[in-house]
Amino acid sequence: MSSAEQKILKEIYRRLLTAYGPQHWWPADEPFEVMVGAVLTQSTAWANVEKAINNLKAADSMAPDALRRLSLEDLAALVRPSGYYTIKAHKLKALVEWLGLQDDDLAKLSADGADRLRRELLAIYGIGDETADSILLYAFGKPAFVIDAYTRRIIDRIGISPSGKRYSDYQRLFMDNLRKDVAIFNEYHALFVEHGKCTCRKVPLCLGCCLLDICECGLAVARSESGFQPN
Repeated sequence: MSSAEQKILKEIYRRLLTAYGPQHWWPADEPFEVMVGAVLTQSTAWANVEKAINNLKAADSMAPDALRRLSLEDLAALVRPSGYYTIKAHKLKALVEWLGLQDDDLAKLSADGADRLRRELLAIYGIGDETADSILLYAFGKPAFVIDAYTRRIIDRIGISPSGKRYSDYQRLFMDNLRKDVAIFNEYHALFVEHGKCTCRKVPLCLGCCLLDICECGLAVARSESGFQPN
């Protein structure tokens, strides 16, 4: 554990929360909807996921048993707005088949330890690290820090990248230096997403960034564009 890393991670969180406010993420009515959304959001924008979820709800199919009853073709048609719809239909089928083996008892699954539950999720077709941790955090309330492309981009630009570049390396940076708090992990990840969409884009808007003076990339851009000098 590094006191310097602890300090900057807490400062990033404080500034993002001040800039954007609470995000109230994940937007879902119940845990199973979170699980479905975590699969559908792979490689697509959330607006497209919402369309697919609304289709499932309109078809009265937002439940594990209902999804199991749907043909693969019908399910693919319902989730078409999320893109890669045939593959995602296969993934959702694999997810609900696994849930069926657990009697669709999400409350019972929530009682399992996070490590065991994560291993089981990763064994399901189509569920990788990010999707598994999103389900753990947002559906089951387990303290798993979700690493996505926005998180990697922001951390790399600030200049505190872990020595390795694997998912687990980035996750360990947060898990080792922050209190394992579900609410904080939830809010922090959501704030990264908002910051990545609004400011720390592929082409960043550095001069208006709330993290400017603690970001190596931002300071370099600011100096070249305006002669900015930090205090």
